[in-house]
Amino acid sequence: MTSSIKLYIATTLDGYIADKNDELQWLFDVTGDGDNGYGEFLDTIDTVIMGKRTYDWLLENEPDEWGYSGKDCYVFTHQALPDNDHVKFVHPENLPDFVRTLKGNIWNVGGGELIGLFLENQLIDEFQITIAPVLLGDGIPLFPKGNYSEKLELIETKTYGQFVELHYRKIK
Repeated sequence: MTSSIKLYIATTLDGYIADKNDELQWLFDVTGDGDNGYGEFLDTIDTVIMGKRTYDWLLENEPDEWGYSGKDCYVFTHQALPDNDHVKFVHPENLPDFVRTLKGNIWNVGGGELIGLFLENQLIDEFQITIAPVLLGDGIPLFPKGNYSEKLELIETKTYGQFVELHYRKIK
């Protein structure tokens, strides 16, 4: 089985995935439709990858239940941390080599720093980006500045209430 790495994420219309305080209230203030396709997407995923700040946000804001049970989950961090029941901690130093060992559908949850590393190493195969009708003016950018360039083809668009999902595949 070969792997496919997907970036599935919501952003504001002006391109931020969180406000300058790492808050996501803007996302919850927008009227969607059901779970906005999240459950359907998650059912296709074998492995979840995220950065340490995203992991910490999940622990702080959704402490009662780990939302990725049944999935292999890796958290990229520069810290030496012990693995736990939910995640394995991985140092980003050997990112391309590590990611190439993974099989199945892999979800890059984010955040921005990890997205940048994946882009610089040309590791994202598909981009599913849901745009919220919100302007923040400042915050954590979806695509940080970096040394990368991608050409994409549009696969599909969907709407979920006020959200618009754009689904692109990397042109190889």
